[in-house]
Parts: sequence; structure tokens; C-alpha cells
Amino acid sequence: MTRKRRSGDETARTRSAGHKPASIHDVAERAGVSIKTVSRVLNREPNVSDSTREKVQQAVAALSYRPNLFARSLASERSFLIGLLFDNPSAAYIAGVQLGALARCREAGFHLIVEVLDSRDPGVDQAVMALVAESALHGVILTPPLCDSLPILEALTRARVPFVRMAPAHSMPGMAEVFIDDRQAAFEMTSHLISQGHRRIGFIKGHPDHASADLRFEGHRAALSEAGIAYDDTLVAQGQYDFQSGLDAAERLLALTPRPTAIFACNDDMAAGVLAAAQQLNIKAPSELSVAGFDDSLPAQIVRPRLTTVRQPVAEMAAAAVAMLVVRTPAQAPTAQQLAHELLVRDSTAPPRPARMLG
Repeated sequence: MTRKRRSGDETARTRSAGHKPASIHDVAERAGVSIKTVSRVLNREPNVSDSTREKVQQAVAALSYRPNLFARSLASERSFLIGLLFDNPSAAYIAGVQLGALARCREAGFHLIVEVLDSRDPGVDQAVMALVAESALHGVILTPPLCDSLPILEALTRARVPFVRMAPAHSMPGMAEVFIDDRQAAFEMTSHLISQGHRRIGFIKGHPDHASADLRFEGHRAALSEAGIAYDDTLVAQGQYDFQSGLDAAERLLALTPRPTAIFACNDDMAAGVLAAAQQLNIKAPSELSVAGFDDSLPAQIVRPRLTTVRQPVAEMAAAAVAMLVVRTPAQAPTAQQLAHELLVRDSTAPPRPARMLG
């Protein structure tokens, strides 16, 4: 008995009716190409004509084909897994990083593994290497402060695992990194407050383990110095990059006599805490107190008044880090990439009341 060969459409209908997932063999059959060609298209390899690539993509869509991650890994000797490692108290910051990394991973056909680690744990480098070994990670994105942990950097380098440092304190030879100019960004924010007429400006520092906290503090002091405003350490409070530390620091600063006419917090979570403290003390923002933040994360967009802040493109930074890791040839990847920040002036800052301005 002669067996009739089914058409691609019949194959799709039969599999749809039986709810059996399509295989790479089905895609190859429908597109009229070899399995190896399908694999090349799925792995975004070169040397495939546009017409062939389009036929394979149409077959993938028609059959609702989902590549098997582990089969792809065996065929291409790549794990297609990127690890995103963080130790950061700001949920808004991490959410932005994850969104950017996920979007770029999807475009490249990779998957993202997110892991939280304790940067102060003496065995943090061993935890990183265990994760790399268990998941066979293709590459790793290190966010602050993990990106400045020498034990982690040395362990990954010894193991020859590609990694990208996001917002590191300092550049290191041969290490890929993506960053903004934190010092300049903070300089611009403080200069903006000074241009509005503020002279008594409170500053809430970021988490002491994060290099960005020191860089932003340096920028703040540089702006004061350039404007001829004497530095006053009583106007500086320590924060932890979270809402509660911003609220606590603001309460201390607002108890000063005279109190500051503006407060610049090192991230938006803490700036939201400043606004909450001002509200509790019946201090109106911005007419009685200007408040500025940093990041342009979700809190900056939902608090009222809307927060004046520095936009740090964390999603774009994470996407750039993924792009550095997924290139077929490491030599093609840039070793360092600086992205632009942006000063966003919104409703939470205004000139101080004339009666309270200090010379």
C-alpha cells in the first residue's frame, strides 16, 4: 500500500488537532529545507539567503514551533542562557534592568536567569561559580555592587565565562562594561537646583557599597564648589537606596535650623521617601521644599508632585550588556559603552521662597 505524503498544511492541522508540539523536522518539511538550515535560521547564523530565512520563519509561525532550548544548546554548543546577577535594594531599578535584558534576550533567541546574591557574603564568588556550572551559562551580567567584587571578577575570568559589568566604579583592562557618567549627571542636577536659587541643598547619599553613590556625591560637591557654595557636612545624610532610608534621612535634614530649601536624593526611591517625610511635616513641595531624585524609575513617575530626576537608561544599559554577550564572535563586541543620561525637570523643584533664600 502506497503511503501518501502529507502536505505542510495537513501536518499543521493534524498536530493542532492532536495538540502535539511541532518538531524541527516538521518545520524543515514544511519549509522544504534541511534540518541544519532550520537550525541556522533559528540560531541567527549567517550564510542563509533571505528567501530561505523567510520560508523557515513562515513555517515556524504556521506550526507555532517553539525550539527546544537544550536541543539547540547541543546542536550549537551554546547554552542560550544569560545570567543576570544583582544585590540591590531598589526593586524599581532591578525591574528596569530585567525588562531591558529580557527584551534583548528574546530578540537574540536567548533566555534570562535572574539571581539575587549577597555581595557581602565571603563566599559570593563560589555562589556565582556554582550558578554558572549548574546552568551552563553562556554569559553573565553583573550589576552594582557585584560588578566591583574582585573575587567574582577573578573567578569568572579564571573560568573563561564572558561577563559584562553594569555601572562599575572603575574600568578594568579587557573587561566589558556599560555605564553612564554618574558624576556628571549629579553635577548637572545640583547645578540645576543652584540655578533656581537654592543655596542650602540637602544631599542623601546612596548605599555605601555602590560605587554610584560616591560618584554622585563627588558630582554634587563639584557643583557646589563651582558655584562658590561652601560645603556643609550637616546637610549630608546617609541613605541605603530604599524608601525608608530616604524618609529617615529627610526627617533629620528637615529638623535642621535653618532647614534646606532643596534635597537631592541619590535615587528615586529615597526621593519618594523625602516627599513622604515632607508631607508628614506639612512642608509643601515644591513651594517650601524642592526634591530631586536619580534614575527616572517608577517612583519618579507615580509620586506627586512628579519628580525631577536624572534619567539613567537602565533598560537600555541591560540590553547593551546582553548584546555584548550574544555576538557570535567576542571580538565583534565593544569592550565599553557609555550611554547618555538626561536631566528631567518636572514638578518637584522650583525656586525657593525669597524670604528663605540664603546668600
